[in-house]
Amino acid sequence: MKRFITYCRVSTTNQGREGLGMASQTETVRRYIQGQQGEVVGEFLEVESGGKTDAGRPQLADALALAKKCKGVLVVAKLDRLSRNAEFLLRLQNAGVDFVCCDCPNVDRFTVGILALVAQRERELISERTKAALKMAKQRGVKLGNPRYHSAIAKAVEARKTKADDRNAELRTIIKEMMAVAGTTKLREIAHGLNLRGIKTGRGCQFTPTQVHRILKTN
Repeated sequence: MKRFITYCRVSTTNQGREGLGMASQTETVRRYIQGQQGEVVGEFLEVESGGKTDAGRPQLADALALAKKCKGVLVVAKLDRLSRNAEFLLRLQNAGVDFVCCDCPNVDRFTVGILALVAQRERELISERTKAALKMAKQRGVKLGNPRYHSAIAKAVEARKTKADDRNAELRTIIKEMMAVAGTTKLREIAHGLNLRGIKTGRGCQFTPTQVHRILKTN
């Protein structure tokens, strides 16, 4: 009988908006394991208070350790927001254990690597744009100590990302890095990775191989 270790997490600040509390997650992973006719050898519940770093997830560390020790499969109830956390994704990829995400069953070690790369690149782009905007504001003589101004700058940076030219440039960079790191040039796999990450086209749709090809051809 295959052994399973479950990992559920919820944010105390986002639980209502996420719509999938701890009890519901627990039911989800148990239902999956029952469908596999497996055995639960460990259950780990993580409650995050917001702004949690990868090192601040002790339950995840214990879950990975047990999965490795008993050669079991780690079952993650939901990936969703964690797909934006590069540290979490890399830790999951490098743990050396098999895993499955109930809300995203097609995710494997290959796609998790792509998601981690995209998450890291997006964070770098946001940081670079924020620094550039603050530098320009300082040159104009704007006082930068006001937290409301910092918030306005951050929102302006996010808004700029929606512009078509900037968006295409960012997507080309992300896609080319995915191709280099993951060692693939298959448009279908790249489109699949972008869709798993939740990245949308300019019209809010999922990517297709044709759209990926069109972005790569754009100068």
